[in-house]
Amino acid sequence: MKIAVINGQNHKGSTYHIGKQVADKLGGEVTEFFLPRDFGDFCVGCTQCFLKSETLCPHYERLKKITETMDEADVLIFTTPVYVYHCTGSMKAFIDHYGYRWMVHRPEQKMFTKQAVVISTAAGSGTKSANKDIADSMFFWGVPKTYRYGVNVRATNYSGVTDELKKKIDKKTTSIANKVKKNNGKVKAGLKTKGFFFIMRMIQKSGWNEADKNYWAERGWNGKNRPWKNT
Repeated sequence: MKIAVINGQNHKGSTYHIGKQVADKLGGEVTEFFLPRDFGDFCVGCTQCFLKSETLCPHYERLKKITETMDEADVLIFTTPVYVYHCTGSMKAFIDHYGYRWMVHRPEQKMFTKQAVVISTAAGSGTKSANKDIADSMFFWGVPKTYRYGVNVRATNYSGVTDELKKKIDKKTTSIANKVKKNNGKVKAGLKTKGFFFIMRMIQKSGWNEADKNYWAERGWNGKNRPWKNT
């Protein structure tokens, strides 16, 4: 099992430790990135990824290693502390660069067989909305199964988390890891994903965007081929 971990912060705080627990319990080959250390550029809104090719993005080469690692991974783990009720700015800037991969444009077929885990922590509240920031992209990328875990640690660092809460965290991360291992290689696109895909398919048939139209046609998605099948 290959695991790609994207940490939405440079420091190794509560969120990092919880994400590491999940990765360790999965026991696979882990490749880890920290934002903004490993990638910190903001999308400049040039629209080249949408209209022509993602290779024209001014940050394409700097992002390439992370993109390739995610594509080859079986499991994606995203961690983010809560910043003003949402994910970190670094994480938001990162996922902004993959708008071209939403199903409305040119989704990567490999995403339709992966699992994702989204983890957030807060000293108080906001984990639900922070997780949603990332989980939304997982759905629109085509990832069929995303586990969300948000925990109010009531501390600003992991050493300040109580032993009682750490036991609960340990139990929860074990549960998530067991589910991921059980479903590894077996996840399938659900009705919601398939339904949205077919809506996007109708849009692509209209050919409103040449780059997207050609991408879908080359993969036969306007015909009988589907990204969740080996075609």
